[in-house]
Amino acid sequence: ELGWISKVHVNRPAVARHAEQIKKWKTVKGNWQAAWLLKAVTCIDLTTLSGDDTPSNVQRLCFKAKHPIREDLLKALDMHDKGITVGAVCVYPARVSDAVNTLKAAGCNIPVASVAAGFPSGQTPLETKLTEIRLAVEYGAREIDIVISRSLVLTGQWEGLYEEIRLCRAACGEAHMKTILATGELGSLANVYKASMIAMMAGSDFIKTSTGKEVENATFPVGIVMMRAIKEYYWKTGYKVVGFKPAGGIRTAKEAVTWLMLVKEELGVEWLTPELFRLGASSLLGDIEQQIFYHVTGSYALQHELAMA
Repeated sequence: ELGWISKVHVNRPAVARHAEQIKKWKTVKGNWQAAWLLKAVTCIDLTTLSGDDTPSNVQRLCFKAKHPIREDLLKALDMHDKGITVGAVCVYPARVSDAVNTLKAAGCNIPVASVAAGFPSGQTPLETKLTEIRLAVEYGAREIDIVISRSLVLTGQWEGLYEEIRLCRAACGEAHMKTILATGELGSLANVYKASMIAMMAGSDFIKTSTGKEVENATFPVGIVMMRAIKEYYWKTGYKVVGFKPAGGIRTAKEAVTWLMLVKEELGVEWLTPELFRLGASSLLGDIEQQIFYHVTGSYALQHELAMA
């Protein structure tokens, strides 16, 4: 639908004003805050994407994924029997088997997500991208986070971008595909909107802000634009199952709750589930557990009291 793409216009000042208002939102307190934080936990893609990842630190991450909040804290909130886990564990393709085997041995059904398609730069031949996706799926990944070629956006090659994402979608098979737009490198909010639309037209199950490796990652202006694209796509097609994932730079419990509130405002309560909303983060869970510890005990935990954080 190139005619649809060509008509896109983003009112940047209005988006900026709305983003500034979001920063001033008052956060929830008490039991309401605890409830929102536990909801955030279930939507986290617990991530390790470091060059020094080993089987042992992936195993440790998987244990934390299954037990994101200390059992005694959950009991104090009467949530110990609700099966609270993170949304997924996200690793490089080479570590997928480690994560799959660890989670299987632990007897839990948390999906393993793998980055692929030339992550994080996207500067990889298409054939290599597709091979990497197929290998990650073969290793057991149930979700694939691909990254687009930014040059296709910056040069306006929308048909080329569509075809690349479509081929990646086909390579994923039964696995869910999250398309990373790397919004900090797309040049404008209009390009963010157009890339979001192309990604959805090509069959993406999620659109995701960033790799976490760019200078600028998940920001509220970008989030607003991407969610408005999801909303318009739903209005025009009736297709409601495209999720949203902000990633990169989300480190505090307060930020996580604000993102949840923004999704509720822009897309509705239906999107506040792991099937349609994820938070890409590596250190966020530690702060959420610290805030829940404070809510239950009235004091902040010492480092050794939340050792797995």
